[in-house]
Amino acid sequence: MHIISLKMLREFWQKHPEAENALRQWHTIVEHAEFRDFNHVREFFNSADYVPPYTIFDVGGNNYRVVVVVRYRFKKVYVQQVMTHREYDDWNKLYRKGRG
Repeated sequence: MHIISLKMLREFWQKHPEAENALRQWHTIVEHAEFRDFNHVREFFNSADYVPPYTIFDVGGNNYRVVVVVRYRFKKVYVQQVMTHREYDDWNKLYRKGRG
């Protein structure tokens, strides 16, 4: 999969250095995968969730969330946000209320 963009991951781990290894591991796995659909994503990441239109990855032992849009047909993963677990909880509350 082509991940757009590593820059967003890098900016996050510059603020949270303890996240770098986990985010690099996630990037490597996704980059070498060719996901067919969300069920295929779950074969690699059983804790992944789908909240339309986003696929949400638990990274770093439930400490971080990577929110992406996956375009399976084009083999592209668009990173939308990278958050701590707490930031994700706040975002998720707003998203479910239609403000995220």
